[in-house]
Amino acid sequence: MKYQIPKGLFDILPYAKESFKEVGKWQYLESIIKKLAIDYNFEEIRVPIFEKTELFLRGVGGTSDIASKELYTFLDKAKRSMSLRPEGTASVMRAFIENNLSQEKKIHKLYYMGPMFRYDRPQKGRYRQHHQLGIEVIGDKSFEIDAEVIDMLMTLFNRLELPNLKLLINSIGDLDTRANYKKALLDFLKPNFENLSEDSKARFDKNPMRILDSKDERDKKILKDAPSILDFLSDGAKKHFENLLNILDKLDIKYEVDSKLVRGLDYYDDTVFEVVSDKLGAQNSLGGGGRYNSLLKSLGGPDLSGIGFACGLERILQTMIEAEVYFPEKTGPFLYIIPIGKDAKDFSIKLAKDLRHHKISVDIDLNAKKIQKSLGLANKLNAKNALILADDEMQKKRASFKNLEKREQQEIKFEDLKNFIKDKFYKL
Repeated sequence: MKYQIPKGLFDILPYAKESFKEVGKWQYLESIIKKLAIDYNFEEIRVPIFEKTELFLRGVGGTSDIASKELYTFLDKAKRSMSLRPEGTASVMRAFIENNLSQEKKIHKLYYMGPMFRYDRPQKGRYRQHHQLGIEVIGDKSFEIDAEVIDMLMTLFNRLELPNLKLLINSIGDLDTRANYKKALLDFLKPNFENLSEDSKARFDKNPMRILDSKDERDKKILKDAPSILDFLSDGAKKHFENLLNILDKLDIKYEVDSKLVRGLDYYDDTVFEVVSDKLGAQNSLGGGGRYNSLLKSLGGPDLSGIGFACGLERILQTMIEAEVYFPEKTGPFLYIIPIGKDAKDFSIKLAKDLRHHKISVDIDLNAKKIQKSLGLANKLNAKNALILADDEMQKKRASFKNLEKREQQEIKFEDLKNFIKDKFYKL
């Protein structure tokens, strides 16, 4: 084959052997997300898929894996460095600042869905173009809004009926907390420096807290006795975290405190959280996020705090499929018209136009030759009804209307046909 899709990408098709690539499943997931956004009063924001590279370097942090290894970067014709967006938060913050959204109201609840990009080795649940749901709350620093954001994430997974999930939560405190903790962590790690993985050695000076996020078994063994950041929380950070856990208890949201959870982006502070599944192997995170109290200001915007989360839609779909949770059946047209002969075809085309203008879904077998074969196509399309117009029907001016679910058939006069079909459709 001359042209093939680049490595790490995939098509989303009307029908697919790998079922998570079937568009109907995506549409179902997106419909659940959109309803969730309405229920929590989040408004949609849409941002470009590429931005100036410096936005992402500043926004996600130069020591993050995204910035150091995974950015899809290119020079445009004016030799300016641009990058495909690796995540959504930096772009949303840029849009918030550039469009002066802070003047609109005090608290902003935003969500977005769309493709993100990273240059990384493709593996299960991790693609070079992947899709994310992201939400951001800007302008509210309370522990109550932290709880609402976490509840929203867990509600999404509950509505999708995903089993065996675990909510991990931690506090990485404020700047003073992290400064004191980094010193203690470096003191702990120095004697074991030569035994760390290459990635962790690279992080040692730049961002030692990211070592806590290592998946390398050697690092995990070393970190088993590492000091806990929870022992270094400032009074304010400790109170915020305790209040958050208290309200999660009141909301009956189950969680596990994981003092080594730091998340992968440099802009987080205070609350961080992640939801993991036992269905995904090594890449077991379904979604997560945290609080970023200084990100907006660092990008040149107002001094407003924020909190958000992001979820990979591919991983969600794969988990749903492996857990054999419910997907609705693919819906087909309300009416499938089977015309045999030129006169029947001409009549059908006009009838279809009139019905479609009344928002009734209709398809026509324009190559119909044999009724049984066309009825088989109607069933394959999941059509609810079929309308047969062969020579006999055209002579009698009576169409055969067949309910494919109940297997009931009746004849309808041509002059009554439109009203009959409309009546059937609007009674659904």
